[in-house]
Order: sequence, then C-alpha cells, then structure tokens
Amino acid sequence: MSGGAKRAVGSVVILVFLAIYVVAAVSIGERLAGAPPWATLLFYAIAGTAWGLPLKPLFDWMGKD
Repeated sequence: MSGGAKRAVGSVVILVFLAIYVVAAVSIGERLAGAPPWATLLFYAIAGTAWGLPLKPLFDWMGKD
C-alpha cells in the first residue's frame, strides 16, 4: 500500500476511533457528577491523554514506507 493510501486509511480510522472515544469518555464523565472535583479532574486528565496509546501501532504503521 502506498504512503498516501496508508495516511488516508489511517486518518479515517483515527477519526472514527476518536468519535467513539469521546462519546465513551463523556458518558463516563457524566457518571462522575457527584464525585469530588479532584476525581473528575483526574479522570479527564487521564482520558485526555490516554487516547494516543491505542493508536500508537496505527501511527507506526502509517509512518512506514
């Protein structure tokens, strides 16, 4: 597969994954409404950075020629 095709496929996969990830993170975050503010902050800090971990293999694949 050419580099351009890999980037196109990877971009679509990333967008779909992020859409699902955001909906899941928000629905979990809504359940933390009664939690202390530090717990909510901790959850969103982790959720805001953890999205990259499952996409790391995809980024590696997209970068290979």
